[in-house]
Amino acid sequence: MQERIAEGDVLERGMSLRECFFVIRKRKNTVFTIAGLVFFAVAVLTFSTTPLYTATSEVVIEQNRGSAGLENQYANSDPEFLETQSEIITSLKVASRVVDNLKLATTYRHYFLPDKKVSSSPAPVPDKAAADGAREKTGNLENAAGKTDSPGDILKSGVNPLSDEAEIALMIQKRLTVKLVRRTKIVDISYTDKHPAMAKMVADGVVTAYRDEILDMKLTTSKYALQWMTAKADDERKKLENSENALQQYMRANDLVTVENKLAIYPQKLTEFSSQLSKAQADKKALEDVFNQIKAAEGNSRQLENVPVFADNAVLKNLRESIFKARQNIKELSKKFGDKHPAMVKANDELSELVNQQQSEINRVIATTKNSYELAKSQENNLQDLLTSTKNELLNLNEKFIQYSIMKRDVDSNRAVYEALTASIKKEGVTEQSQTVNIWAVQEPLYPDAPSKPNKQRNLLLGLILGLMGGLGGALLVEYLDNTIKSEKDLETRFRATVLGTVEQLKESGNTIESYILQQPLSPIAESYRLIRSGLLLSSAEHPPRTVLVTSMEAKEGKTTTTVNIARILCQGNKRVLIIDCDLRRPRIQSLFSLDNNQGLSNFLTGNTDENLIRKIPGEDIFVITSGPVPPNPAELVSSHKMKTLIAKMSENFDFVLLDSPPVQSVTDSLALTRIVDGTIVVVRAGSTTYEMLQSGMKKLSDVRCHVLGFVLNGQSKNNAARSYYSGYTTYYSKDNN
Repeated sequence: MQERIAEGDVLERGMSLRECFFVIRKRKNTVFTIAGLVFFAVAVLTFSTTPLYTATSEVVIEQNRGSAGLENQYANSDPEFLETQSEIITSLKVASRVVDNLKLATTYRHYFLPDKKVSSSPAPVPDKAAADGAREKTGNLENAAGKTDSPGDILKSGVNPLSDEAEIALMIQKRLTVKLVRRTKIVDISYTDKHPAMAKMVADGVVTAYRDEILDMKLTTSKYALQWMTAKADDERKKLENSENALQQYMRANDLVTVENKLAIYPQKLTEFSSQLSKAQADKKALEDVFNQIKAAEGNSRQLENVPVFADNAVLKNLRESIFKARQNIKELSKKFGDKHPAMVKANDELSELVNQQQSEINRVIATTKNSYELAKSQENNLQDLLTSTKNELLNLNEKFIQYSIMKRDVDSNRAVYEALTASIKKEGVTEQSQTVNIWAVQEPLYPDAPSKPNKQRNLLLGLILGLMGGLGGALLVEYLDNTIKSEKDLETRFRATVLGTVEQLKESGNTIESYILQQPLSPIAESYRLIRSGLLLSSAEHPPRTVLVTSMEAKEGKTTTTVNIARILCQGNKRVLIIDCDLRRPRIQSLFSLDNNQGLSNFLTGNTDENLIRKIPGEDIFVITSGPVPPNPAELVSSHKMKTLIAKMSENFDFVLLDSPPVQSVTDSLALTRIVDGTIVVVRAGSTTYEMLQSGMKKLSDVRCHVLGFVLNGQSKNNAARSYYSGYTTYYSKDNN
């Protein structure tokens, strides 16, 4: 790969539903572990929790509207009424009344405050019969009404520490819940306790305490309201009398007896005067235009004839026709007679008479137009004066009427307040002892036979669901955080490079990957290396690369194994293949073929031997040059001229020369060797090589202009192989092998 791969070229991509399925299958152990832990934790918490019992009273609560009770449930409905009542039910004052009514601070005190003792023989937990009889014993309204210094009063006083009554009232308030039944006036009042009989008794007692509190609130507010409204009514009566007297005096002083009739007449007059003024202004404007045209003509009869008032005049039309005929007659006579002829003289006299008549008519029309114009101006001025005077009169009347309206409104307002107070006093006196809220108990609390909390089945089901969701989320999170390369698709998508092939992880015990393709020539792994061979032979345009460097990013990614197996696959095509172990730091070729490493590449590069270093592997058409003893300066040796000469000579004698080199990220030996070979194969370990590591290594190879033939993805798991392009291919051969 000649072009440089920048960090920004690594494309981010989303995960499809199919890929999510493969991720979950691959990390099923993580899913099951998290799901099991969550389910176990929920189960332990559920079975170790103390069971709680809930008793519920159902009551109907509505505002007292007299005859519009339950028969008209939705008349004047207040959406905030039931919410307000629910807050009163859960208030501390109601809880304090429950404590007083049921004697919870004395008889049953030890069930709420077990750390204190008040008697040597505490009362037993109330049974079902005792809870049923709690209403008859403690629910009397008169008993609650006679109490003073309630626990609520103690709380308000700020005494610290709190009294027993106050502490128990706070506990009851905390355990009490109110639920509004949707689209009804029914309210569910529930109380939860670890003793079922106590839960029933308190739930029943809350209804009684709520009734007591509502009536107490009504009595208190009624007494105060009566006192306040009586005093307020006297003040409003005096205000009403004063305002009525002031209004009467103002009407008498300003003669406002018929003010409303006058207010109806004046606007009509204004409308009529305004309409007449508009018409007069239009007439004046039209006459003014005609008069200006007459003045512009300056007595020129020809120009005056173009003015519409002259052009449309019937007399002038007849005169113009007569003058035209007279002139035609003179023209005809002049052909026969001379100017002194009596006929000519008569004709000229007739023409002169007609012209004089025309001028007289023109003067009359001018005078008439001027008079009409002056009359229109005068009429406009008169109408303008009438309109102005009418407006002034209306403004004066409006000012008086505004003051009249203010005073009358004050009288009406004072009268309305006084009448309302008088009616309220009468009504309050009649309904002083009645309730503003109607309360009916439609369902008394039942004895709870089964605990309400915890709901074991629901909790276990939720634990299972949450565990599975947590497991799935954990698996996807681990997959997201895993930045290692997993498939050839990742390599092609992120690095835009060719993947020569993929080799699955060998998990069969007793076999090694180096000898597996010899023992199982039709196995999927063997076919994977044949696919790599095909990609290698087609990697160059003119001819296959003869000298190939095999390297990786880090150690233990399978570059040596890949080198040996590619060599074995190439030999199957009757090719002479030479393997040169260029890893002068940690060589492995000699151990794979069971060879000694006393003489090898390092001896040749240092000039310490003249022996033939090429060794043939028995039973295979593979030739090997081992690395030799580890030298102190491997980088200088592999980048020397002798190394370049050796590679060139070996490429003439062998069809393929494969160089096994050190990792790119560890040392620079491989970077130096890339300059003397036809191409480089980069081995990537699935699930081990990270994107950052490969990105950094490819940048180094790109900087030295290395020709990368492609990637070999080594050690891929079967789960990731299922996401591979070649999964069907390997599956097909695995079936044949079986």
